[in-house]
Amino acid sequence: MSDIDNKFMKAALNQARRGLGRTSPNPAVGAVIVRKGRIIASGYHKKAGLPHAEVEALKKIGNDIQKDDILYVTLEPCNHYGKTPPCTSAILDSGIRKVVVGSKDPNPGVQGGGCEFLRENGVEVVAGIMEKECCRLNEVFFKYISARRPFVIVKSALTEDGWSATATGDSKWITSDKSRQFVHRLRDNVDAVMVGVGTVLSDDPLLTTRLKRGRRGRDPVRVIVDTGLRTPLKANVLNHDSSAETIMVVGPQVSSLDIGRYKKKGISVLVCPTREGRIDLGSLMDMLGKMPVTSLLVEGGASIIGSMIRERLVDKFYIFKSPRILGGDDGIPMAKGPGAREIGDCISLKEVQFRRFDDDMLTVGYPVFQTDF
Repeated sequence: MSDIDNKFMKAALNQARRGLGRTSPNPAVGAVIVRKGRIIASGYHKKAGLPHAEVEALKKIGNDIQKDDILYVTLEPCNHYGKTPPCTSAILDSGIRKVVVGSKDPNPGVQGGGCEFLRENGVEVVAGIMEKECCRLNEVFFKYISARRPFVIVKSALTEDGWSATATGDSKWITSDKSRQFVHRLRDNVDAVMVGVGTVLSDDPLLTTRLKRGRRGRDPVRVIVDTGLRTPLKANVLNHDSSAETIMVVGPQVSSLDIGRYKKKGISVLVCPTREGRIDLGSLMDMLGKMPVTSLLVEGGASIIGSMIRERLVDKFYIFKSPRILGGDDGIPMAKGPGAREIGDCISLKEVQFRRFDDDMLTVGYPVFQTDF
């Protein structure tokens, strides 16, 4: 690994980030072509079904490939037919003789095949450049392709003393406008956002993406966990004009007559198994994965978040802390239900990052589950 390779792989990563939130169920991939130490073409995968990053970069220079040109790509080139032809064929046809790869493709059916095919056909392949960064960029794809379940992100906003709402359920607004804008960017990058019926009843949220400065956001699919189907037909999530559907997740005891009222409004209803009177969230993750929903942002409420944590369904946390103090013990916590009995059994966060939005502090981390609660 050299500083030069890192430099150009960073450029490819920057290209790949342009496709985040737009390529599902495919990964976000970026590519650059380098000639004599200078980038002469770049590309990224824009949307599932459209050309991949390597092809986007190659078509910008046409037949003008020189023998010392190098292709840098964040993910191993595909070697199979999908909605598009294999990128390995495009690379061979172009005349590129050296390819530098960030991370291998984790798909069990194709892992390593692209690199091996290129080597077998005389192309020099260097793999593993900035591998950790390239894998992290596609953490959603890597989780989904291995587990066929969505990558689950839990977002919560808390007062300095740890409450997500007052005793009356009021939570508008704990955090600053800048923090809330960041959450809208999160929504813009995920396939779906999920809340429980309690959040709908108390906040009546839209669960849409509303970006500032004229940027057009993409609305995620809105998933409402509502075992007994108590969501009012006039709720915002059922009536607000959105480019994405709303899915009501209900238990098997809900009558077909009640379900029919929601379907008449164009609302999708997903009947899910229950456990101890509540939606079986593990089964729900399997069902969402088959749709396919590859990434899921869980925004509440406390019961849903508590259950997701206890069932080890969370892959990443975004926890905002605001410099406000509730000043009592009657607020609503981030998570409800039984927690760890001893401090040593608490969930630890790894690869922790901190960001500041005005006076708010955001903690981002990946959970390390020590033991069952």
